Amino acid sequence: MPEARDIATRFVNAFNAHDESAIRSLNAPNTRFEAPGGVRLEGRDAATGYAMAWLNGFPDARMTVLHECTSGPVVVQECTFEGTQTAPLVGAAGTIPATGKKVSARCVQIGHYENDQVTETRLYYDQVDLLTQLGVMPAPAGANA
Repeated sequence: MPEARDIATRFVNAFNAHDESAIRSLNAPNTRFEAPGGVRLEGRDAATGYAMAWLNGFPDARMTVLHECTSGPVVVQECTFEGTQTAPLVGAAGTIPATGKKVSARCVQIGHYENDQVTETRLYYDQVDLLTQLGVMPAPAGANA
């Protein structure tokens, strides 16, 4: 049986390859997914759709794992997400038209892996930072102080 870290690595590799089929096959049929903005999804199609929305909006997107910690079936990864938004980013809160802006954002994902698949993911990132980099939200007061 593959170790959780191996499955997590395969998922990041599939994401970076923009391989929808591989992402879909790595998501368990009943996977659960949570992300900022109140995103709570269940099922392989929904979780895969979330990843593909980002990959479609940022065709050059890449996730780089900076630090990783594994404990049994759980893997915690601190990552950077980098890419240029050259297409609309479709999300639960609406659509952000292409901005042409390059972003570099830190994120943390906590994944639970069983039976060679992702059974649960909790993704954390700073929405204000990301939206500011995209130019759709003004920089918070004092951000440049």
